[in-house]
Amino acid sequence: MTPTTQQLNDWDKHYVWHAFTQMASYEPLIIVSAQGCELIDTEGRRLIDGVSSMWCNVHGHRHPTIDAAIQDQLGKVAHVTNLGCSNSTTIALAKRLADLTPGDLDHTFFCSDGASALEVAIKLAFQYWHQCENPQPQKTSYIGFEDAYHGDTIGTISVGGVDRFNAVFKPLMFPVHRLPIPDRRTPTLATSCQHHLQTLEETLAKHHESIAAVVIEPLVLGAAGMIVQPEGYLRGVRELTRKYNVLMIADEVAVGIGRTGKMFGCEQEDVVPDILCLGKGLSGGYLPMSAAIATTEIWNAYLGDYADAKQLCHGHTFGGNPLSAAAAMATLDVFEQEDTLAQLPAKIDRIAQHVGGLAQHPHVGDVRQYGMIAAIELVKDRETGEHFPWTERHGHQVCQFALEHGLWIRPLGDVIVIMPPLAVSLEQIDTMCEVIAQAIDVVTLNKASRP
Repeated sequence: MTPTTQQLNDWDKHYVWHAFTQMASYEPLIIVSAQGCELIDTEGRRLIDGVSSMWCNVHGHRHPTIDAAIQDQLGKVAHVTNLGCSNSTTIALAKRLADLTPGDLDHTFFCSDGASALEVAIKLAFQYWHQCENPQPQKTSYIGFEDAYHGDTIGTISVGGVDRFNAVFKPLMFPVHRLPIPDRRTPTLATSCQHHLQTLEETLAKHHESIAAVVIEPLVLGAAGMIVQPEGYLRGVRELTRKYNVLMIADEVAVGIGRTGKMFGCEQEDVVPDILCLGKGLSGGYLPMSAAIATTEIWNAYLGDYADAKQLCHGHTFGGNPLSAAAAMATLDVFEQEDTLAQLPAKIDRIAQHVGGLAQHPHVGDVRQYGMIAAIELVKDRETGEHFPWTERHGHQVCQFALEHGLWIRPLGDVIVIMPPLAVSLEQIDTMCEVIAQAIDVVTLNKASRP
């Protein structure tokens, strides 16, 4: 028998342990189907997917090209291990990524999610310094950033910096050189880039002999509140890591695959990292797939005779899964077929118009945007920058209002995130942003809901 809506709600609250969720107060939202940029719940409500099902959906749900590719792959083989074996679909995807990524990022280690790709990158960098042409095994530490988020494994929370997520696990974490968040607003817009690069260079100058890599989210720090870095900062990071002989790991799990307006965020500043990490949108948001893509220099350090024991002793059962690879290949096909990147400037401009209109709201402290990523920061007092008490959950209240008015979004504290699928229409952008503006009024100004 098909379970009733009430049964599903009860089972969801009792049997499913949801991520980052206090289950004692969890209220279910159960999606039963989707189409394009809309989700459909058990009550039949159609909700605009305003955060791309947590930043991963690209071309919309149930896209016929991606659906067909997965179905076709099912008729061949659903899973092949990549431990001493391979499959034609995953091989083709690795070649395609080598062709698409900048520079000589030609060698892909496939994983299942963003955190696992970053974990691989951390280990790749560490081992590289033990067996490169001029070994420097003393390079065992990393540079990370305050409030950066790279995943929830022990390695990724160590290089990450979100204390509210990680505090309880600190006895398990390894120490890193932690730098202030490179926010384009600090200390001022005019001096921000130089200031943050100087801070980085001071750390590199003092500790570069022991630093294996800098781990950075290019352009936008996601879980930190969609903090936008100063223009030129990413390019400066690349120049400094080369100057001080330190590797650069670019975490593009969130900002890659078209989110910034180009296929890869690093392309915005003509940067080629030593290791590029992808996830989320790589499969169009369909199936678990991520990748740590390394340069030929990194790759060569792992080559040798079997007795040299230079291979990377790391692997995931579903790394390079052919169903996921088929979805990824189809996702890249759709970029070409629908000229997706060329459609983005008009959508980016439309989002900018809407969020720009909220910039002077008495309870909006900042609006920020990079490409198809935007954020609206709520504050108690715009003039002083005073925040609402976090326990009042104003961001959550805005998202609840939005849900009741046909929009699914999730906040980062009191930061409202706008990150729809790249396939979103201009009309859906208008609806989404108008609902958010109304929600902010209702929640912060106690205005009655407009009809």
